[in-house]
Amino acid sequence: MEFMRPGTWAEALAAKAAHPEALPIAGGTDVMVELNFDVKRPAAVLDLTRVAELAEWAPAGGALRVGAGVSYSRIIDELGAAAPGLAMAARTVGSPQIRNRGTVGGNLGAASPAGDAHPPLLANDAVVEAHSVRGVRHIPITDFYLGVKRNALAADELIAAYWIRPAAGPQQFAKIGTRNAMVISVTAFALSLHPDRGEVGTGFGSAAPTPRRATAAEQFLAAELAASGRWDSRAGLDPAVVTRFGQLVAEAAAPIDDVRGTAEYRRHALSVLARRTLTWAWKDYARERKAA
Repeated sequence: MEFMRPGTWAEALAAKAAHPEALPIAGGTDVMVELNFDVKRPAAVLDLTRVAELAEWAPAGGALRVGAGVSYSRIIDELGAAAPGLAMAARTVGSPQIRNRGTVGGNLGAASPAGDAHPPLLANDAVVEAHSVRGVRHIPITDFYLGVKRNALAADELIAAYWIRPAAGPQQFAKIGTRNAMVISVTAFALSLHPDRGEVGTGFGSAAPTPRRATAAEQFLAAELAASGRWDSRAGLDPAVVTRFGQLVAEAAAPIDDVRGTAEYRRHALSVLARRTLTWAWKDYARERKAA
């Protein structure tokens, strides 16, 4: 196995172009597991830990450009206010040691349906910035996941960063696992309210071949909030609306039975998580008005 460790981004892109089969590694929290268990045995490994710009983030054009190498711990500490849903998801990842090493860029590269970062990225219309020696592509997050552990990157591309807009309203994330920590999710759900544009964002994981949005649920809830005037009044939600929202989220799923849970349980759990996160987010939204 060839091991490459470029010192600059230009060197990394050149190495990937010359060795498109090379497996990128940053935190290694996914890659090393697969190597240790012989799930993957690549001809080459491309270590990106020396590329400083991957660990940077900054506001840009009304959004946040977050480098692929920014760790979960830094997302929690530095981006908790601007990206609360993503920070909530980051808090559920592994242990402190894993959060110090692991990155959202690695989660995107692995493209596992169970990755905890995917639901909040979907709920917030993230965009993946991919680079190669040929140029730069911006891939909408809904186009990024192609199948189980398959993403839209070309063989010579690397993830440089992802873009998200700062939160304009409450965000929530919740997941269910077989225990409270150090666990792969049985299912997970993220919700973002976007009152600035009258929209709702959702994302869920571990309940379909890829992470997904519950588009029908988003459209239903946004329409109900607009028709009832609740975006402005922030009055309490109709329980029937909350229930229907949960049903529509569950209907968007296409889960399987596996060692962590049955398809039926995953659908039920997603419905519960959707109702709970909506209730929590709406309480936060109403509380913001009282505070003002």
